[in-house]
Amino acid sequence: MSDQGITVGGIPIPSREPWFLATVAVHVLAGLVAVVAGAVAMLSPKRAGRHPRAGTLYFRALIVISVTMSALVVARWPDNNHLGALGTLALGSAWLGRKARRQRWGQWMPIHVTLMGFSYILMMTAFYVDNGPHLPLWRALPTIAFWTLPAIIGLPLIVLALTRRRPDLNDARDALHRP
Repeated sequence: MSDQGITVGGIPIPSREPWFLATVAVHVLAGLVAVVAGAVAMLSPKRAGRHPRAGTLYFRALIVISVTMSALVVARWPDNNHLGALGTLALGSAWLGRKARRQRWGQWMPIHVTLMGFSYILMMTAFYVDNGPHLPLWRALPTIAFWTLPAIIGLPLIVLALTRRRPDLNDARDALHRP
């Protein structure tokens, strides 16, 4: 990118090119959808209805994020290659987590929970690594915080989800064993 870019809401956008701005706009919108849909899926009872709808929306938004991320990474290579790696890992984790559930792999539930949780952590890590230095409160943190806080918060929540005896998880597991 050879142009000087612009700043929107305190966050620098490294190019004024219309295609770049449009790609960023779609990327941000898909990111917002993924954050909300992922949270809804995590907090919803694990049965037909809200959880699978929100999970599907999260996955589809993550696909859009990955496609737009790829264009942005190529345009800003090598400056954003770390974001490309995080995005690729996030989508790969979600894809495998979804596949484990849909194909009912042995012990699919802990695989699904773990991989979807990793996907969300990786997505949030990419967001904070890229934008944290420009966000209120976050900008006061050291750079290592952008890389580690999503995992420090998310990994214990994944462990909690895997170890907690929740009725909605037990119902989902029991449903698999019914004729």
